[in-house]
Amino acid sequence: MLQEPIVATVMIFALIAFGELLSVLTRARVPMLLTAMLGFLILTWIGIFPENILELSTLPALGAILIGPLIVHMGTLMRFSILKMQWRAVIIALSGLVGALTLVLTLVTLMFDFTTAASGIGPLSGGVVALLITNETLTNLGMTSLIVVPVLVQAFQGVIGMPLSTFFMKRYGRAYMKNKGMTGSDSVGFEEERGLSRFSLMKNNTIKLFVIFLLGMFGILLGDVTGIHYTLFCLLFGILALNTNLLPKSALESANSFSFMMVALIFVIIGSMGGITPNDALTNIPAVGAILGLGIVGIITGGFIASKLVGWHPYKGIPVALTALIGFPGDYLICEEVARSETDNLEDENALFQELVTPMLIGGFVTVTVASVFIASFIMSLI
Repeated sequence: MLQEPIVATVMIFALIAFGELLSVLTRARVPMLLTAMLGFLILTWIGIFPENILELSTLPALGAILIGPLIVHMGTLMRFSILKMQWRAVIIALSGLVGALTLVLTLVTLMFDFTTAASGIGPLSGGVVALLITNETLTNLGMTSLIVVPVLVQAFQGVIGMPLSTFFMKRYGRAYMKNKGMTGSDSVGFEEERGLSRFSLMKNNTIKLFVIFLLGMFGILLGDVTGIHYTLFCLLFGILALNTNLLPKSALESANSFSFMMVALIFVIIGSMGGITPNDALTNIPAVGAILGLGIVGIITGGFIASKLVGWHPYKGIPVALTALIGFPGDYLICEEVARSETDNLEDENALFQELVTPMLIGGFVTVTVASVFIASFIMSLI
């Protein structure tokens, strides 16, 4: 029965769907990737899943060619004008990553080795794509036993990051409501963009998808020629396509294709764990703990310092830096929960939510969508 590709695909898809269900029920406190990846490992180790189940599925082969187009889509998520208006959030988010890079690449390298430190820093900076870049490099170098490090860092960072962010945001919410907005907020909010590309042909989903895939192809070809990781070119093309109005905002979502392509990408990520043994997992737990611990301290320290420098309350700035551990939709859900719990009427709840959600979404874009790709690509090239 498992020889049928559809059966193998549905079995793995069931893990992803179950992980998504848990994530929704726990309001993103249990990340979908944590459930899917650990579930795959356990079911493989105890023999319920055959070792070649991903080969039987064949979907990972499709997912592998979707990476470029997905990164082009990531570049279409935010216009330059929005980033300029929220420059403080951008500085704080980047400062948190600098703090994490400094501590992890120095202290974890001294405690273990540079390869171990490098394998954790990309996923720590946020994003599924950073995890994919890291796993791809480790696999090509024959270091499959280390893949458990970025996988576990990616799986547990949200579990730690969400309660930490909530802790600081609740305290900021109380200060904000007490002073009614006099705690160093920006006056410009995040506006939902509904406009399409300037080109009417881009209203056609097929043509829109063709352009996204075309840009992804050019990025991969340039990567082959220059030696620079193709993800950087794909991201750059997406940013330019949005800001020149070639493509609309959230290009793949507007083409009704994002969800399926992300599922195919998750199949690829799960597939990179095929060679991990229980001994590999146990052996690398100390390294994972060190990377998470030092990385989070670095993010908080960098966020605190930058908040002071740009004139923000640290309790507002530190969660922005911590978006590297959370990403969307976790950052959005936290803003909803804090605004609801720290106010007693709808008007105040809306005001606090708007105060919180703009910098958090900007921070998540800077860390998870953009910076993590650059960091993972550059650091892994040094191994």
